[in-house]
Amino acid sequence: TILGETHEEEDEILPRKDYESLDYDRCINDPYLEVLEGMDNKKAQRYEAVKWVLVFAIGVCTGLVGLFVDFFVRLFTQLKFRVVQSSVEECSEKGCLALSLLELLGFNLTFVFLASLLVLIQPVAAGSGIPEIKCYLNGVKVPGVVRLRTVVCKALGVLFGVAGGLFVGKEGPMIHSGAVVGAGLPQFQSISLRKIQFNFPYFRSDRDKRDFVSAGAAAGVAAAFGAPIGGTLFSLEEGSSFWNQGLTWKVLFCSMAATFTLNFFRSGIQFGSWGSFQLPGLLNFGEFKCSESDKKCHLWTAVDLGFFILMGIVGGLLGATFNCLNKRLARYRMRNVHPKPKLVRVLESLLVSLTTTVVVFVASMVLGECRQMSSTSHSGNNTLSLQEMSEDINASIKTFFCPNETYNDMATLFFNPQESAILQLFHQDGTFSPVTLSLFFLLYFLLSCWTYGISVPSGLFVPSLLCGAAFGRLVANLLKSYIGLDHIYSGTFALIGAAAFLGGVVRMTISLTVILIESTNEITYGLPIMVTLMVAKWTGDFFNKGIYDIHVNLRGVPLLEWETEVEMDKLRASDIMEPNLTYVYPHTRIQSLVSILRTTVHHAFPVVTENRGNERDFMKGNQLISNNIKFKKSSILTRAGEQRKRSQSMKSYPSSELRNMCDEHIATEEPPEKEDLLQQMLERRYTPYPNLYPDQSPSEEWTMEERFRPLTFHGLILRSQLVTLLDRGVCYSESQSSASQPRLSHAEMSEDYPRYPDIHDLDLTLLNPRMIVDVTPYMNPSPFTVSPNTHVSQVFNLFRTMGLRHLPVVNAVGEIVGIITRHNLTHEFLQARLRQHYQTI
Repeated sequence: TILGETHEEEDEILPRKDYESLDYDRCINDPYLEVLEGMDNKKAQRYEAVKWVLVFAIGVCTGLVGLFVDFFVRLFTQLKFRVVQSSVEECSEKGCLALSLLELLGFNLTFVFLASLLVLIQPVAAGSGIPEIKCYLNGVKVPGVVRLRTVVCKALGVLFGVAGGLFVGKEGPMIHSGAVVGAGLPQFQSISLRKIQFNFPYFRSDRDKRDFVSAGAAAGVAAAFGAPIGGTLFSLEEGSSFWNQGLTWKVLFCSMAATFTLNFFRSGIQFGSWGSFQLPGLLNFGEFKCSESDKKCHLWTAVDLGFFILMGIVGGLLGATFNCLNKRLARYRMRNVHPKPKLVRVLESLLVSLTTTVVVFVASMVLGECRQMSSTSHSGNNTLSLQEMSEDINASIKTFFCPNETYNDMATLFFNPQESAILQLFHQDGTFSPVTLSLFFLLYFLLSCWTYGISVPSGLFVPSLLCGAAFGRLVANLLKSYIGLDHIYSGTFALIGAAAFLGGVVRMTISLTVILIESTNEITYGLPIMVTLMVAKWTGDFFNKGIYDIHVNLRGVPLLEWETEVEMDKLRASDIMEPNLTYVYPHTRIQSLVSILRTTVHHAFPVVTENRGNERDFMKGNQLISNNIKFKKSSILTRAGEQRKRSQSMKSYPSSELRNMCDEHIATEEPPEKEDLLQQMLERRYTPYPNLYPDQSPSEEWTMEERFRPLTFHGLILRSQLVTLLDRGVCYSESQSSASQPRLSHAEMSEDYPRYPDIHDLDLTLLNPRMIVDVTPYMNPSPFTVSPNTHVSQVFNLFRTMGLRHLPVVNAVGEIVGIITRHNLTHEFLQARLRQHYQTI
């Protein structure tokens, strides 16, 4: 079947793209896999040690990528704010604020324009990258998602996007960047750097690559939030479809390496104290601690837990609203922006940047409230002296458009880096008015929703945390002012609000809980954060899916959930399998292999031999085979036409001998189509089959009787393997035995990984089409199989948990009757089959 071709939902706008599926089951019992076959204990230990070295290197490189992004974001942001702040202070007196706005627009538009240009170079670098990595780890190969050019455009693009004042975060793209590092580093090669090649034949399979991508994604989370355990759980919860204990240790080790690499360099650069490890991640929430002078203050109490549950409900509703609006915007872009020239996407990004800059500037000037500077305040650690607090306030607050000894609370939030604004909402007490918090939340909510999805690399974690923190701080102010709950610690409510809104948007539970706990370094927040996230997820799930799942569905990716619905167990494997098989024989002529590969898009082919012993039972109407015939009956005539086209396409083969052979097939008389061919086949008396081993193949025009014969299943072989065999001329002549055929090692078979040559690009002029290829040394002789009577839930669990790509359906006597791929297990396909099941009852 064509993998990734799924049924469209009723509200779908554009036709879904075809995505190739990753062959995670490729290396199961491969006889030619010399890397592991016959390996002694010492070699196996060295092989395992190399894996540990590589995951450590992935963690270090991911930390360095985070350091690069953070350093230049801080550099460009500080440069921009210094120029704009001095201009605003000067123009406030001279009345030339329009000039200050133009300077700010100049900075922001330039940075956003550069970010958009990078996305034009590599379109998959747009957005946070989490949906793409989630699809990859689920088993779907998204084109270009883990290329070197992608991580370069991603890192530079998010750098310019954040510095350009867009309401995006740099933490989300770190996950994508780490995944790309994990995919490319163990390969020691890149398509962008073809001249740099190393003879490193190990880990050249999708299964190994998937494991390294899992480690890289976890390292990205760990570097972003300083949460190695949370990163490991994120990769487990949101990513991989297959997991084991050994992988858990490697992923955790990789996350630790990323965290401490970033911590080491950031602490040394920022504080000059190398080895102090004071800055564990790009985003640190600081220490939550009540002032020693305030005896009534508690981080949270049992009474507060009720308010946290209500905040979780509101956060779920706000997150569902955010996702609904963003989904409508994404559909609008798919319909009206993406089909147009690429320049339109750049113009949309510039429009968003222009609107954001004007709104921020005008809101700070008009809507901000000038508040008196306080001589005492609660910081994240303890009560600071007046001088220390003054230095802290002078470093973070903004006095735009306000007289002396006052500051602008709206400008303090808008004209600071997002991480600084989050720390202010978490740790400064009595700084922002309820009106300012309400307006800030509304503006940030709308502009973040509009921004996520434009053609720039953009994260969603930090904008969601900032919106939620403003919401939680507003709740704390209202409870203090109108209900008189003086014991409330505002920072706790800001943190719970951030968790509620973020949970309502992304719908993550376990991993997000641990990430927030590790970011706060306060284990007592475990229960309120967990309860809030659970309530927010349940509330949001009542209305729609998480933001990442929504974008995955809009792109038409055949993503498999963790389990199927209970109702699907009314279906069996025979109800959902694909019965129209294209298969090869253990010894097949080159002409047949070329015909099959050029006229199909299948990524794997069953290796079979005909089962003549069961023919009489088959002709009497064996039930399982009859089901197979029933599925094929409606497409018999169409498939006959496909066979004729297949023969015609073989005229492009360079051998004149094969062209003459194809002409002979075309010239033969076609069977009359007016009769009931199925009935004719069932009533036909026994006649010997033509010589099908190996002179003919399923690619040639058969009678109906020949097409439905019972076939014994021997294994699976991939398209990439067949193409490699043809490309390297692995065959033998009919006058020789198969022992004379050259043998390729595993390193030679995987040398072209991950981009194997296309069958249409091969030069086959030197190959004799009558030569025979023995595929048995290269096929997978023992893939996972299921019975036609297996329940769909069992089929789904086997396919999902083992990371399979193809699941043959084999009956009790070893005959293959169909095959199941990812397409056959998608929600849309199962729903369609279930409707057909009800109609036939």
